[in-house]
Amino acid sequence: MGKPKLLVGLGSCGIAAGGQAVYDFLKEKLDGKADVETTSCIGMCFAEPLVEVISNDNGDIFGGKRTLFGYVDTDFAGEIAQGALSGSLPEKNRVRESEEGRAYLPKQVKVALRNCGVINPEKIEDYLATGGYKAIEKCLNEYKSEEVIEIIKESGLAGRGGAFFPTAKKWAIFAANKAAEGKHKYLVCNADEGDPGAFMDRALIEGDPHGLIEGMLIAAYATGADYGYVYCRAEYPLAIRRLQIAIAEAEKRNLLGKNILGKDFSFNLRIKEGAGAFVCGEETALMASIMGRRGMPTLKPPFPAESGINECPTNINNVETYINVPFIITKGPAEFNKYKSGKNRVTIGTKVFALAGKIKRAGLVEIPVGLTIRELVEDIGGGSSTGRPLKAVQMGGPSGGCIPESMFDIPIDVESVTATGAIMGSGGFIVMDDQTCMVDVAKYFLTFVQSESCGKCTFCRVGTKRMLEILERITEGKGQEEDIERIEKLAAHIKKTSLCALGQLAPNPVLTTMKYFKNEYEAHIKDKKCPAKVCKSLIKYEILKEKCVGCGACARGCPVKAISGEAKKVYSIDAEKCTRCGLCRDTCKFSAIEVN
Repeated sequence: MGKPKLLVGLGSCGIAAGGQAVYDFLKEKLDGKADVETTSCIGMCFAEPLVEVISNDNGDIFGGKRTLFGYVDTDFAGEIAQGALSGSLPEKNRVRESEEGRAYLPKQVKVALRNCGVINPEKIEDYLATGGYKAIEKCLNEYKSEEVIEIIKESGLAGRGGAFFPTAKKWAIFAANKAAEGKHKYLVCNADEGDPGAFMDRALIEGDPHGLIEGMLIAAYATGADYGYVYCRAEYPLAIRRLQIAIAEAEKRNLLGKNILGKDFSFNLRIKEGAGAFVCGEETALMASIMGRRGMPTLKPPFPAESGINECPTNINNVETYINVPFIITKGPAEFNKYKSGKNRVTIGTKVFALAGKIKRAGLVEIPVGLTIRELVEDIGGGSSTGRPLKAVQMGGPSGGCIPESMFDIPIDVESVTATGAIMGSGGFIVMDDQTCMVDVAKYFLTFVQSESCGKCTFCRVGTKRMLEILERITEGKGQEEDIERIEKLAAHIKKTSLCALGQLAPNPVLTTMKYFKNEYEAHIKDKKCPAKVCKSLIKYEILKEKCVGCGACARGCPVKAISGEAKKVYSIDAEKCTRCGLCRDTCKFSAIEVN
């Protein structure tokens, strides 16, 4: 009987929730009596810090009984440590057996996330123990390069970066283009994840860096690429560090470099850190950044497969796309493509989503395509975190759109989501309740897009600025009835004249909110009111005489000293000084502060 093993969730989310202190405590407390190791995001971000105890009865670190604990602080970690040694683990906070866990897990299917939260991402031995690098070995020993592409074609895998272009078709075009003598043929992973609320790529790299490497190895073998880049934004230091460790480990074992596994196949992989420009998620801007140039989109053709980095053939896929590849090779394409959805059954497999916003069980999930938005939000996500009615979800990031609650029963596939005016995107999924102002949401996303525009296209640079100015005017109570038409005209021009998809899709959040929540725009423009009571210029805070007990808590908490009064008497708010920050309302225990 071996020692028990404890895995502490130390993805970026787990560390932020206090997981490092729990890890350090367990290391010191157990002092070698049990193995305490690191894992990544387990997906249940809402329950962090997370600790999993694995009984090691048969000496197999993956074969023992696994018990996952959530909401772990150092006090509870002491109970877990004692229970791990005695064989009698605590009964509380077992998240898989809890009501939360029973709702959160059953409808998920882990393909891309298969190793996240299961292995120590900093140990190649853990990845190998799951069958890691067997897929590339199988390809090298059993398949010709064109046969690998055929397997990917049969699987139906499409690009998970948002475009959902058939991966096999993209690889076949790239494979057909040969590099000039003395030149490289480049394979690139786009990990420049810049959407607000999105963290899929970060979590995948933090949790399964070898899975990404193996997926890129298979792609390189299938297409004839000999040099690769992972383009990852510098704001992801943990992901970059773990990928650096994984690359070094793979090189030591002849899984990267020359004559991999003794075969006539060589591939080198490096990391390129991006400076955080949203536009560098667009493939031509990304390639420019890799070459040390300013990240700005360029015209296509030529397409990257013909002329990309250093004018050499280049293929670009995102993290999730590559990580699916070893699974498809090992398990077979039928195991992946058994999940199909859409009128023409064109959306295949599973999709990773980052649940964020006003949702109880925020975190990282992977679902088979075809589940409805309602199943994802209410069954897996647990519904509203505020107790307020849900209003909408925002899918696809700043280039996506807002889908109202009345349409939550549509299936999650490319055709159905696109028909709403939103897009599937790379997996950002933000949930909003009825206290969300949709005009303010549109303004937020347009502010992001406008500030991140590279400035190359006039309508993207200036048109989004004009749209933003109109939205700002509307939220300040200065809107005009002609503003709706102005926005629609500007949106049409921006879509038609922008060079890249980031500009072409920039108006989407505005257009979808206008389409489904036009009444809110009209209330702002005609009635000079914000129905959600969010836009500061259109609301005021008032103290209700019948409820105020004169405790003075609101006055003490007001950062601008806008509230005055005497003890045990009704307090008042100076509307001129009030910044509408909402702290007074949050502080008051008697619900005596009202927003009008």
